[in-house]
Amino acid sequence: MNKTTLKYKDTGYFSKTVIDYLSQNDKIKSFYNYFPNLENFKKQIEQKQSQNTNRKVLVDVLNKQYKNLITSDKTTKNIQLLAKKNSFTVTTGHQLNLFTGPLYFLYKIISTINLCEDLTSKYPENNFVPIYWLATEDHDFEEIQYFNFKDKKIVWNRESSGAVGRLSTQGLDQILSELQTLFGTSKNAKHLLNLFKQSYLEHNNLTDATRFLTNELFKNYGLVILDADNKNLKQQFLPHIKDELFHQTAFKEVSKTNTHFGKQYKIQVNPREINLFYLTDDLRDRIILEDNQYKVNNTKIAFSKEDLLVEIENHPDKFSPNVIMRPLYQEVILPNLCYIGGGGELAYWLELKSYFEKSKISFPILLLRNSALIQTEKTKIKFKKLNILTEELFLKQTELVNKKIKETSNLSIDFSEQKIFLQNQFIALKEMAKKTDQSFIGAVNAQEKKQLKGLNNLEKRLLKAEKRKLSDLVNRIMLLQNTVFPNKSLQERHTNFSELYLEHGEELIPFLKNNLTPLQLEFSILTI
Repeated sequence: MNKTTLKYKDTGYFSKTVIDYLSQNDKIKSFYNYFPNLENFKKQIEQKQSQNTNRKVLVDVLNKQYKNLITSDKTTKNIQLLAKKNSFTVTTGHQLNLFTGPLYFLYKIISTINLCEDLTSKYPENNFVPIYWLATEDHDFEEIQYFNFKDKKIVWNRESSGAVGRLSTQGLDQILSELQTLFGTSKNAKHLLNLFKQSYLEHNNLTDATRFLTNELFKNYGLVILDADNKNLKQQFLPHIKDELFHQTAFKEVSKTNTHFGKQYKIQVNPREINLFYLTDDLRDRIILEDNQYKVNNTKIAFSKEDLLVEIENHPDKFSPNVIMRPLYQEVILPNLCYIGGGGELAYWLELKSYFEKSKISFPILLLRNSALIQTEKTKIKFKKLNILTEELFLKQTELVNKKIKETSNLSIDFSEQKIFLQNQFIALKEMAKKTDQSFIGAVNAQEKKQLKGLNNLEKRLLKAEKRKLSDLVNRIMLLQNTVFPNKSLQERHTNFSELYLEHGEELIPFLKNNLTPLQLEFSILTI
């Protein structure tokens, strides 16, 4: 069997917000619209049909963005299908991480593609197009300038300001030289090196490089890649840009929601009074209102209200939504039914429902992207020999080692029985103290605490001694768990796809696609 699953709550790696959402807990229901199941998509389709989306502008923009890109007939067809009123999108988004960043980049996109296929089977009268939204306007370069290869961090060292999508790819030839040493000379290594070269050395900016790379990986599945840093698309968002600048609707609505949301869950993002940035080729900074002037933070740029209105009309592309407004922008310009994201993303989307309602824009279904741990058959056999069960893989390393030492040792390292016996003896002593001298009870309690502490210390010392005795077993457990939990974190948040591609080549993505089930809503353990 290639696949086993585990409930998200049993992994210990997901927040209360995510767990309550997946279990449809009553406490969280008011913060979303429809829960992600196939039947609810019918309601979402009906709701989205009532919203006017400028499909012509969307298709025109996509055609221009794909003009110099060799792609599949399936992707080309999907772009043209977006002009039809019975066509809808499922969207995921991601930063422009160097060489895709962590593995969950793949999982997000595969979840999106697979959900579209599920919807096509359920609702054949409609078309469903998978969209990857390029986060080209993001300016957090430090978050995307590297990826991990085994135990090494591959870093693109350069200065950055403004939107990362507009960054020149100059200097990435140094990264290619580093990868040539690390990847080796196998057939799969040569393919990866050529892919890096074509993506980053043959394109002038990070947007074009990431679009090319993503298209090469997923074009056979009809994925459509959208860069929304575009004047014609921003034109469709003008009413909401003006509303934000002059009425601060996002701040009011999200603040109101967070008052209630924060009583139960961790607030993921807090709104600013104005949730827009001013964007140029080398600048992306906050717009703030001070002394009746709209100023760009950390600059001398300032506008009166009248001048700002002229700027908005002439240059809507210079107004960039932040994390609070970006979801609304997405849903305005796309005929979208569902957003697929990680736990942190879903948490901030859950803060936005009332803002969407106030803006009269349909709130999409929210789906947690697939999560997976990938192991080889050899690794699976090793875990089995060590009697490590699937659910035990997710234990913290110390906890896992202690558990297996106690199971393996010829000694009984668990002093629970002795502690219970001791506590029962002290119950009798306390009853005796009550009948003699009440002040004696304090001394009895102190002695009980001392004795229990002594047993705990003995238990720890015995366990430590057994670890030394069984040090080979301890090392095997630690090394093995580290292969699937690098840096003691979820593999998908650390490992780059290149590690797996070097070994499995072109079969990697089809394998993931065949084994990730978007609406199953469970963590997958995959054996390849």
